[in-house]
Amino acid sequence: MSVRDVPVRTLDDAPTTLAELTGDAVTLVVNVASRCGMTPQYAGLVRLQQRYGERGFTVVGAPCNQFGGQEPGTAEQIKEFCVTTYGVDFPLLAKLDVNGEGRHPLYTALTQAPDAAGDAGDVQWNFEKFLLDRDGNIVARFRTRTEPEADEVVEAIEKALARS
Repeated sequence: MSVRDVPVRTLDDAPTTLAELTGDAVTLVVNVASRCGMTPQYAGLVRLQQRYGERGFTVVGAPCNQFGGQEPGTAEQIKEFCVTTYGVDFPLLAKLDVNGEGRHPLYTALTQAPDAAGDAGDVQWNFEKFLLDRDGNIVARFRTRTEPEADEVVEAIEKALARS
């Protein structure tokens, strides 16, 4: 089964999959949080969506409260914050766990992928990024401190878009 076929729920609690949610778009899955020092990365994620959306790219935000309780809100509070503060117009999933016993199956698959240093395994903090190609292959993993618009992220997105 492809990562794109793993059942997920939208922020509005509707059942779906990444395939249903994003079609065959190149997808950047990011575990997000509203009260984190990295929360300003939302602005870069929105700009990536605007820059590449028409070319078959989308960001998917996965709210997670596992790191310092930095995503404590309800679905409605998360949506309101994201839309009013950053103008988020990309899909958001229901809050989920990215590590531990309750790790969501989506992240069971994603965390198998290594980062640029060759390290796979647990998500280390909010705003880790996983890039999927149109076939659902994980083609890159970027740790928290890598900004959404960093050269290596943009190059990986452009390369994935060019392959289609």
